Amino acid sequence: MMPLTLAAAGEEALIRKVGGTAEVRQHLADLGFVPGETVTVVSAFGGNVIVQIKASRIAIDSQMAQKIMI
Repeated sequence: MMPLTLAAAGEEALIRKVGGTAEVRQHLADLGFVPGETVTVVSAFGGNVIVQIKASRIAIDSQMAQKIMI
């Protein structure tokens, strides 16, 4: 397992675990970041990541991306 911040652009990955406080995990779950879901990294710059999840593109900062394990 590794954090989402280490994924390369264009890489498709399976979310294995979402960490952080209950509040953070719920926020990420509301955005679609749940274990078992597939995400594709659209671009990564300075730890910040834009991902394609389901039918949406979502930008998350490096702190949030560190909590998503793939």
